[in-house]
Amino acid sequence: MDNESKVLSVFKKESRPLSAKEIADLTGIDKKEVDKIIKKLKASDQLESPKRCYYQTK
Repeated sequence: MDNESKVLSVFKKESRPLSAKEIADLTGIDKKEVDKIIKKLKASDQLESPKRCYYQTK
């Protein structure tokens, strides 16, 4: 499983808005890498941000 899939699965499992740090802690992926993945997922319209620095699936 690649990192992008890991990040998406955590978002789907948690069902609440999460910060990049929380995702990094839950997946074991470096926070900088998580930030890149979140940016990519937002650009592809898979994530939204209900409040600043927190993200959730659409």
